[in-house]
Amino acid sequence: MTLTEQTTERPEVRGVRRLSEPDPASRGRGGQRFLLVGLTLASVYSLFPVWWLIVAATKDRTALYQSNGLWFSGWHLWDNLQQVFTYQDGIFLRWTANSFLYAGVGSLGGTLIALATGYGLARFDFPGRNAIFACVVGSFLIPIALLTLPLYLLFSAIGMVDTPWAMLIPCLINPFSVYLAKVYTEATIPYELLEAARIDGAGELRIFFSIVLRMMTTGGATVFLLAFVNTWNAFFLPLTVLRGKENWTLNLGLYNWTGTRLESGIDLTGLVLTGALLSIVPMAIMMVAMRRYWRTGVTLGALK
Repeated sequence: MTLTEQTTERPEVRGVRRLSEPDPASRGRGGQRFLLVGLTLASVYSLFPVWWLIVAATKDRTALYQSNGLWFSGWHLWDNLQQVFTYQDGIFLRWTANSFLYAGVGSLGGTLIALATGYGLARFDFPGRNAIFACVVGSFLIPIALLTLPLYLLFSAIGMVDTPWAMLIPCLINPFSVYLAKVYTEATIPYELLEAARIDGAGELRIFFSIVLRMMTTGGATVFLLAFVNTWNAFFLPLTVLRGKENWTLNLGLYNWTGTRLESGIDLTGLVLTGALLSIVPMAIMMVAMRRYWRTGVTLGALK
């Protein structure tokens, strides 16, 4: 045996067992179980208030305070609904119509402006484009509450306080919607298509309304849905710029009913809970009806 062979050979050590490496499949299953448990807890945490609200809306005033808050005690939902729709001459229906006006019209106009702005920032080269986009992104750092007082002073100076315009105009401008529209335009609208349309003689307005808007249906639906939910849930802005009850939103009206107990001693807790349950129905319907649009749009934005 040569010297090289002697040095390369290693004696076997008996009684020593090599530790086996963990199976990648088992590690994957462990991660899936952890993720499943986390998602289950998050779902329970998110649905718990909705369940409590549904149960509370089916009770009368006595059962609301004396029974288990997480389970039914009688069925008085229809009576509560009738009281909500008839109290104060049906002012709840007026608040619902106002919320649909502010959220629907404001979000629709804001979506159109955001798509046009995002398209312009993504597909046109002009001086100051990067600075404008930097301002759009930087505006995310400004809380909406800080803009409420300047908006009130501005609307008060031009006589728009306590009018629908005081809610509609702020809804038309949303920097985050502009950012989403720009990202979606860069991912879906090729330069070659726009150049081909210009060669065929189409103007910029025709290109935008006939081609760009049709290709941005998914992104536009996502922008509209986010803006609708944001406006529907708005509270501080309508509290500041709206005074008369006939112009209030649902959130502001239910807040006023909550304070009635302190002012006049009338307990409207049952009406407030039933009205709160009704206020989430339009958003739930909107989410279900547009799920195929916003799911694709949110995924694309995350990948981008």
